[in-house]
This record gives sequence, structure tokens and C-alpha cells, in this order.
Amino acid sequence: MSARVASHSTVPLSAHVFKNPSLPWMIGFLFVVSFLGLFAVVPLRKIMIIDFKLTYPSGTATAHLINGFHTPGGAKLTKKQVKALGKFFSFSFLWGFFQWFYKAEDGCGFAKFPSLGLKAFQNRCISLTNFHFTLCDYFCVCLMMTNDGQLFLKDQIPTWFAVAGYVTIAAISTATLPHIFPQLKWYYILVIYLFAPTLGFCNAYGCGLTDWSLASTYGKLAIFVIGAWAGASHGGILAGLAACGVVVNIVSIASNLIQDFKTGYLTLASPRSMFVSQVIGTAMGCVISPCIFWLFYKAFKDLGHLGSEYPVPYGTVYRSMAELGVEGFSSLPKHCLTLCYGFFAAAMIINGFRDLVGKKWACFIPLPMAMAIPFYIGPYFAIDMCVGSLILFIWEKTNKAKADAFGPAVASGLICGDGIWTLASSILAVVGVNPPICMKFLSRATNKTVDAFLGS
Repeated sequence: MSARVASHSTVPLSAHVFKNPSLPWMIGFLFVVSFLGLFAVVPLRKIMIIDFKLTYPSGTATAHLINGFHTPGGAKLTKKQVKALGKFFSFSFLWGFFQWFYKAEDGCGFAKFPSLGLKAFQNRCISLTNFHFTLCDYFCVCLMMTNDGQLFLKDQIPTWFAVAGYVTIAAISTATLPHIFPQLKWYYILVIYLFAPTLGFCNAYGCGLTDWSLASTYGKLAIFVIGAWAGASHGGILAGLAACGVVVNIVSIASNLIQDFKTGYLTLASPRSMFVSQVIGTAMGCVISPCIFWLFYKAFKDLGHLGSEYPVPYGTVYRSMAELGVEGFSSLPKHCLTLCYGFFAAAMIINGFRDLVGKKWACFIPLPMAMAIPFYIGPYFAIDMCVGSLILFIWEKTNKAKADAFGPAVASGLICGDGIWTLASSILAVVGVNPPICMKFLSRATNKTVDAFLGS
């Protein structure tokens, strides 16, 4: 790896972008870019949902869940699911609280337990702790249901309104963003907004087929194009990263809106009420997300450093991509491209083989994407997923109906409890309340050495 790339590998992403983060500037950035995705795909909702009949699995599942609330059996089941969610939320929150007492330093606590032995722990890949601030998506807000059987197409959102909204916000954003990021020139932004509706359509279409948003992929495209356009001498790295943020916001929000329109279509909800709700939710996110980042930035001084409690691994990945876009392939480590080409070909072959053998045998062939994710975020996440999947597998074998009914509630409770405790621990760190105990795991020989030192 070149000296330039290596020098950035242990520096937090936040230090590159915000030497002194300003909460109002972060909120302002989100406000001027986030709403464009809502207006970009509004005219396409009929094409996506009715003409193409795209599935949108999450939106469809949410609609069935909401419709189930309005049946006698569904209401009874919902109460049980909420009770299960609350039970496991409490367990997860209290377990996080208990662990906090033993995390006085980064190397302390239950998270450093050597599950596979001390030797494996010492020779592990870089320990990347999973970022446990996942927002719980279990509860769905039931929007106004039409009492008169109003159809999806009756309550139209005029096309002129969507176009006018997009042009207006794009103009404001083009004039504003260069003041937030001087390296991101107005003509870069203009080009992004010319192509953004097309990218939003592509992402929404793919999400309708697979339930998988590829917003990050389109963001990487922006990193390479804008970074190379700006060049190293004109702040190409920061321009590429800022452009990535703009594109990811637009295309992800666009697919989320169409996903919710699918839910509204199946529940006979008003498209206008769905759109207004999205606007409100997007506005809330523009304030809440920067506040969460600021809280983490203030609470954890080593945020973004490899080996810290919150290493932000994707920050390093995106930073490296921005450098690659500006400097070219010469900045990559030796044999990096060879490995990329090899594993790219291997992934294509494995996926093709899975398709050829059929569903009966495909389940025994690992997914390349599933194998790749732990390389980004570390083994901790992989072990959690493995244990959780094993529990769910056994549960489905013993009582499939109960597992299908309560599995999402249990998972959501565990995720949300852990996430809420992370927020609580961040607040404690901000006000200066730190864990009192450091618990470490040592080998027998090391422990004797420590005891001898303390005894002397």
C-alpha cells in the first residue's frame, strides 16, 4: 500500500470531513439534498406498481401486516407480538447495561471475550465492532385508511407538482451546497441532479425486484466520476465523498417512497397522505441523524479509528475509493487488482453454479455477498448472525408457525434494546460518566506475570 493510502487508514473519516463538526451545517446539508428523492419518482409510481407489477417484498409484507391488524385473529396476534418485542427489548437493554460496567477501556468487557480461544483472538483479523445503532423497523404506522374504498389512482399527486418541487429544491441545493463543501462546484451538482431521477428509477426498480437497495453502489459511482473530474489538486477526494452523500440520499429515499406506495396501494391508503408522511419523516431524519452523529463524535473521541469501539469501517472503505478515483490504480496495494479480479470471477462462478443446481442444492452453497460482508464489518457481526440464524433454524424445525409469527418481534426487540442502550451509554459518556471496571481475558502465563508484578 502506498504511503499516502496507509497514512489515512487509521484516521477517522469524520476528521477528514469535519475537523470541528458543526451540527447546523450537517442538518442544513441533509435538508437541501434529502427531499429531492421524494419528488424524483412520484410520477413513476403507477409505472412501478401497476404497470410493471413489481413485488417490493418489504412493502407487501408490511401491507399484509397492517391488513392483518383489522381482522379479529390479527389483532390478537399483534398484542402477543408486541408483548414478545417488549420482553426481548428489556432483556437486550439490561444486558447492554450490565456489560457497560466492565468496559472502562477499549480493550475491556464482554465484547473482547475470546470465543475461539486466546490464540485465535490474538491472530484474528482487525477487530471491528459491529455498529449497534440499528433503528427498529418493526412498528408500522397505519396511515389514514379510506372509508369509501378509495382506489390508489383516485387521489393523484399532480406531475407538475413533482417536477416543480424537484426543480425548485435542485436550484436551492445547487446554490447552497458549494458553501458547505467548497470543493463541490455548482456544475458538479447540476450534473448529478440531471442524472439523479434516472438513478432513482433504477434503484427503485431493483428494490422492487429484490428488496435490496443499491444506493451505496450509485454513491460509489459518484465518488469515482466526480472525484476524477475534480482531480487531486482541486479537492477531488472531498468532492467525491460529498457527491456520494448527495446521490445516496436521493436514490435511497426514492426507493423507500415507492416501497411505501406499494404498501399504500395494498392497504387502500391515500397516496397524498403517504407522500406527506414521507416528507415529515424525512424532515425528522434530517435533524435526528446529525444529532446522533454529533453525540457519537463527542462521546467517543476515537470514533473512526481502527481497533476502537466504533471504527466506522465503511468510512475507511469510502475514503479509499475516493483516493482511488482521484489518484488512479497506482495508489492501490500490490496485487490488489489481481485479488479483486480473482474474487470477482469466483463470485460470478459461484452464483452461476447456485442457479444451475436448483433450489434443492443451492441452499448448501454459500452466498458470496454473505461471505463478503464480515470482511467489512468484522467477525463479531458474523458470529452474531450465525448464532441468531441457528436459533431461528431450530425454532422453525420445532414450531414453524410460532417462529414465523414471533421471529421478527424477537429480533426487533433484541436489536432495538441494544441500540437504545448505545444511545444511553453515549449520553453517559458525554456527561462524563464512565464505566468503573475493566475486565480483561488473559492466558494463564500472562496472568501469573501480572500477579507477580502486582505483588512486587
